[in-house]
Amino acid sequence: MIASPQNEKLKLVRKLRDRKHREREGLFVSEGEDLLAAGLTAGVKARFVLVAEGSGLAGEEVERELLDTVSELGSGTRTIAVWERPAPAPLEAPCVYLHSVADPGNVGAVVRSADAVLGATVALGPECADAFSHKAVRASMGSLFARPPVAAGLQLTPGPRVALVAHGGEGAEGLETAATICLGSEREGLPAEIVAECDLAVTIPLHPGGAESLNVAAAAAIACDRMRRRSPDG
Repeated sequence: MIASPQNEKLKLVRKLRDRKHREREGLFVSEGEDLLAAGLTAGVKARFVLVAEGSGLAGEEVERELLDTVSELGSGTRTIAVWERPAPAPLEAPCVYLHSVADPGNVGAVVRSADAVLGATVALGPECADAFSHKAVRASMGSLFARPPVAAGLQLTPGPRVALVAHGGEGAEGLETAATICLGSEREGLPAEIVAECDLAVTIPLHPGGAESLNVAAAAAIACDRMRRRSPDG
């Protein structure tokens, strides 16, 4: 049983909080039994699995208080796994392209919605948060294992491409023509040059007198549902 904070596996978990270290090592961390099960079901290779002393879970036991010191969950955890990064999914239709979405929770939530609603791969353009950060991994709820996102520019995504814009776009039915849905940051949206490279710009209608905008993850979920209608079984 691991009982020292200087244990090499615990030290690695701490180091993997840093994006550069994750990218250099090709590793990332998940916490919790649901994510552990999702990774194993998807066939992703776990470098090692740490479990809380007396939890009854399969893995190398760690003193409970010590495992909590490397957890990024406020309530602590019963299991932490270190994984090798899965190979990215192929960039084919349907696809969701994100540009400058810097919040890791939003990135993870979009990965989850794209997988659950549409079976789509997410392409991460410039200035997006790391999909393998702690917050993004948790927000993906296992979809990151089943359909790993791809770091790619817009030009590598399949067409036709439909840009989601806050104002002035065509009706939401235009999303049914898309092979790739393109979304930008919640505050800035998509830059003009990215919108110009798309075949169509679409605006999701909002309730009059309600909120002025949608969270990017919510907008992605709505867009994926609308895009699914192009399919005969959608």
